[in-house]
Amino acid sequence: MRLKRLLSLMVCLFFTSCVVQAEAAIFSGIITSLSESQKQVTIKSTLGKEKSFTIPDSAPSTFNGKKSQFDQFKIGQRATVFTTASGKITRFSVRDVVASKSSSTVSRPKKEMKAKKRTDIGNPSPVAQGWTQFRGPGRTNISTETGLIKDWNQSPPKLLWTARGLGEGYSSVSLSGNLVFTMGTKANEEVVIAIDVNTGEIVWTQPNGSVFKDGQGNGPRSTPTIDGDALYVLGASGDLSRMSTRNGNVEWTKNILQDFGASNIVWGISESPLIDGDKLICSPGGQGATMVALNKQDGSPIWKAAVPGNPKAAYSSPIKVTVGGVQQYVNFTHDGIMGVEAQTGTPLWGNNRAANKTANCSAPIFFPGNNSIFYASGYGTGGALLRLTAAQNRVSAQLGFFTQDMKNHHGGMVQVDGFLYGSSDPGKLTCINLRDGQTVWQNRSVGKGALTCADGHIYMRSEKGPIALVEVNPKAYVEKGQFDQPERSGRPAWPHPVVADGKLFLRDQDLLLCYDVKAN
Repeated sequence: MRLKRLLSLMVCLFFTSCVVQAEAAIFSGIITSLSESQKQVTIKSTLGKEKSFTIPDSAPSTFNGKKSQFDQFKIGQRATVFTTASGKITRFSVRDVVASKSSSTVSRPKKEMKAKKRTDIGNPSPVAQGWTQFRGPGRTNISTETGLIKDWNQSPPKLLWTARGLGEGYSSVSLSGNLVFTMGTKANEEVVIAIDVNTGEIVWTQPNGSVFKDGQGNGPRSTPTIDGDALYVLGASGDLSRMSTRNGNVEWTKNILQDFGASNIVWGISESPLIDGDKLICSPGGQGATMVALNKQDGSPIWKAAVPGNPKAAYSSPIKVTVGGVQQYVNFTHDGIMGVEAQTGTPLWGNNRAANKTANCSAPIFFPGNNSIFYASGYGTGGALLRLTAAQNRVSAQLGFFTQDMKNHHGGMVQVDGFLYGSSDPGKLTCINLRDGQTVWQNRSVGKGALTCADGHIYMRSEKGPIALVEVNPKAYVEKGQFDQPERSGRPAWPHPVVADGKLFLRDQDLLLCYDVKAN
């Protein structure tokens, strides 16, 4: 049933939160002792808790993702024990210790940047802390960086390094301390990768489920989310894990599709997890579990949002907004956009005016100036602005305007001072006034692509490769230069560009390129 037909019901109904009563338990850590003859193993978690297990013959045992015998396991390896809620062991998984720099090569220009000492790895840096999740601070897609190059025609960005060996995938990057995090593939597994921000060297890799395979490109689609010393990653097949940012050790892992009765979507799960306080927010799209809140410490469920119609997941990532004192999480599902109350998961409102039935991809944009949400999709659809009104813990969403001038596919949008910037199919960079819905300007110079915003400029990355610097200008299109990315892969350049730590990061399948965009 379409969300539009249920809006009147959603205004007057409150759905109580649901907690899963029987979830599988997981214990992960380093093997400290084992007995081959008795198939006993003792594991010490990253939190210092030590626990012993006897692995039954009925529980499959794997080593680095492949079926294995118990005599292959050794002290010092990472292990994960999967059990039912009653404690029955269902699976035993062991992996090698963290890989470091073994599967990558780094190329740098002759005037390469001097690498920092290895003692800097993992130590927080106030600058790099500014991009710890997909779309950056508050998921606004706006970098806090200043003092950047204003004219690429006069001072083009310099390539600092190129990291190789990342495999396949469309993940972008997040940063914390002196590490850059992304996701890729290795052999038959999707992997999480930590890269030194100063040298481009791979510091560690950690598997996170089997490789998702698709004709549009294999591998993970989402971007890691950083919360202190914890890293949260979601694979294209629904594998959700919490890892240590320092060494990649897995603290817990689960599959959101299996746990919440959902099936994968056509082009794979693409959502990047949202961390809010003690909660992790994601959207499995399961029966009675369109969106869920998990305890970020152990992955246990807090609530499930039973959105009417049980819409499946789309390819968007959630945001948090507050209207009239009501905190809510907003995401774009397969059927339309919806908002749920943050503490209980109670569905609040929904709308499908700017949804299509193929692939809804772009994250919603919040315009606090008039308590409104803008969302858009491609495939000939367009965008809609919804005005949110809150009263007595209920929220209503009324259509402000609809425009066909923002058919944003998956390149993202940004809102600055009430003006929206984004790529509209078939390839027009477009500026729209969010107060009245009027299109200010459109330009085809770069074509269809993904963007981010930093220091008063749009960094526009064409899916064919070129990157342009464009003024944030609500009156006219003003381009300040562009360059072609070298060593382009055969795939479209879909990962979003990121500007942080005075650098521009461009992911392209097996490569990550890092440019210096700091003004002299």
